[in-house]
Amino acid sequence: MIKLFNKLISSQKKFFHTGVTRSYDFRIKALDSLQKSILKFESSIYKALEKDLNKSAAETYLTEIGIALNEISFHKRHLKKWMKIKKVKSSLAQFPGKNYIYSEPYGLVLIIAPWNYPFHLCLLPLIGAISSGNTVVIKPSEHSAQSSSVIAEIISSTFKSEYISVVQGSVDESTALLEENFDYIFFTGSTQVGRIVMGAASKNLTPLTLELGGKSPVIIDSSANISLAAKKVAFGKIINAGQTCVAPDYLLIEESIEKQFITQFETAVNKFFFEDKSKDAMVRIVNKKHYNRLKNLLKDGDIVFGGKFNDDENFIEPTLIKNVTLKSAIMKEEIFGPLLPIITYSNIEEAIEYVRNFNKPLSLYIFSQSKENIDRILKNCSFGGGCINDVLMQLTNPNLPFGGIGSSGFGSYHGKKSFDTFTHYKSIFKQSGFFDMPLRYPPYSENKLKLIKKILK
Repeated sequence: MIKLFNKLISSQKKFFHTGVTRSYDFRIKALDSLQKSILKFESSIYKALEKDLNKSAAETYLTEIGIALNEISFHKRHLKKWMKIKKVKSSLAQFPGKNYIYSEPYGLVLIIAPWNYPFHLCLLPLIGAISSGNTVVIKPSEHSAQSSSVIAEIISSTFKSEYISVVQGSVDESTALLEENFDYIFFTGSTQVGRIVMGAASKNLTPLTLELGGKSPVIIDSSANISLAAKKVAFGKIINAGQTCVAPDYLLIEESIEKQFITQFETAVNKFFFEDKSKDAMVRIVNKKHYNRLKNLLKDGDIVFGGKFNDDENFIEPTLIKNVTLKSAIMKEEIFGPLLPIITYSNIEEAIEYVRNFNKPLSLYIFSQSKENIDRILKNCSFGGGCINDVLMQLTNPNLPFGGIGSSGFGSYHGKKSFDTFTHYKSIFKQSGFFDMPLRYPPYSENKLKLIKKILK
């Protein structure tokens, strides 16, 4: 296995050093080819996600295919501008020279993708790596086996293996890949595995991006539109059955509006599923391990809505849980499922302090019409990104960088930021071949020192 990977790595490095991937025409052609292949395999993607997660065609297009196609279109529109050599101002000490910033690809990139959005979270970093001119090895998740097989088929039918290749398998294959010397690693997954990836990268001083997760809070105050807030929070918890790194993880709500919210949440869920929350209506939990973990979390607190489950289908319906504490199991880990604990507060400072009990989350959501409350939360809570009066929608704009902070990850991508992530910016100073400034050379007299101080002040 390791010998096979060594051969793959060597072939990709050799291909990269031919310089073929650096040209604009090659990158655009590769993006075009990927775009066409996604459309060609669209029906296969639908079938794979239905088998892996019971995801509907509409949800698949909304959260996987459509986002990838939009990202490709964005890169194609802007790539020529991004690739241009950038001239920057010179300092007085550099007279009469000129300064430039060159963008160059890192080289060989490893992308390790998760199971929860197997296409979206594989293809978006891949698009950035392609537009930046790298060669790529992709390791999709074994937990979404059907999707991983389709990804492998898309890539192998579109690109030569020395340019982009997919390695399927489980922990052994991931471990073997991490022993190789890549030029950049992009990992999306849990904080626990992220630490392992970072440790492996440190052995070769390999730069990396970690897209992790955490407990992303929702804060709702009494000035909010409660029915709309409940509808949007329900949407954020139902999409992919809450198996989303930026899903609302717990709710902090002003105590005077708690009952109203619960009523409106129930109304929204029933409208979404036309009173049928158990049959072919919602994404399933990916496997028994995660399903049993979530079932055990149902024991925490008091269920005020939902709570039903089906062992045969790995199904758990959207569930609201009250009376949980910081010591409850459901508050000690990222839920990654359709369960939503509710915690009430009496003033906004209390809510802010509660958020600070946890590591910095990937996302935070605020529902409020109070500018004062919004400003206080934004200034006093550190998090990767988020929304005001909405959830998840920060992901839909390629102009907004997406990434975490602290234990929720570091580095970001989407749009131009994806190009930046997989690009090394090389600074170059070009001096005239006929001019030399004697001031910088010793011996340093008192007059020279005075001139140097004037120039470098």
